[in-house]
Amino acid sequence: MDKIWTDMYTAAKKVLCERKISDYVSCGEVAAAVLSKSGRIYTGVCIDTCSGLGVCAERNAIFNMITNGEHEIDKVLCIMPDGSSGAPCGACRELMVQLMAGHYKNIEIMMDFATGRTVTLGELTPEWWID
Repeated sequence: MDKIWTDMYTAAKKVLCERKISDYVSCGEVAAAVLSKSGRIYTGVCIDTCSGLGVCAERNAIFNMITNGEHEIDKVLCIMPDGSSGAPCGACRELMVQLMAGHYKNIEIMMDFATGRTVTLGELTPEWWID
């Protein structure tokens, strides 16, 4: 497996830490790492609220990337509570598509870290409305 995926997994694993912040907010059950086109890795965790105002780990990592002056994504990896990886939800896919309209189809998504299986965002979003 490509070293960068291992570095991304390690970075996401480092912030994966389920915790209760208040009676209404929990976080850290899911963690994500985003590799920007410049080669920097940004991380984020999910933040869950009782009112639906939370955010997924992938979007949190993307927001971290944007906060740090970047906006182009190369790779995305998400870690579930059991350490497995999986696909981003529809809201996360939509953000990536809108953020990189015209260039999103080649973003690599780690589907299964254990086997090294990846897909592109274009494969996950065929015939998306923005095309």
